Amino acid sequence: MAQKIRDIMTSSPVTLDADSTVNEAAKAMKQNNIGDVIVLSNGQVKGIVTDRDLAVRVLAEGRSPQDTKLAEICSGDLAAVSPDDDVDRAIQLVRERAVRRVPVIQNGKAVGVVSIGDLAIERDQRSALADVSAAAPNS
Repeated sequence: MAQKIRDIMTSSPVTLDADSTVNEAAKAMKQNNIGDVIVLSNGQVKGIVTDRDLAVRVLAEGRSPQDTKLAEICSGDLAAVSPDDDVDRAIQLVRERAVRRVPVIQNGKAVGVVSIGDLAIERDQRSALADVSAAAPNS
């Protein structure tokens, strides 16, 4: 069983500048079969935007995906971990903050993402969440 975040994280997360549009984020998510984009400002992590954010903070509010900037909708109060943190730290953050994805940050740079699916696979490979998380993405 892996003990450190680096052992279970998805490396090389997709990042976009804070001035990028929601439309650009949605396209990046589709192209990479992912549900989140790390938002950068001056090369440093500013926040995270998820597919749920796009639905709740943009579409449900009637905002334009072509005009809305990621800086306007990203979650800036990040629950983040470092690659050297224990997996238990990520589990604790997911529980405390009710988040599904935790950015992995080292020296102010995004180096990975850990999802609740990654944690499920790590802790109980027989769980329904682990099965769903390990399955190929829907097209």
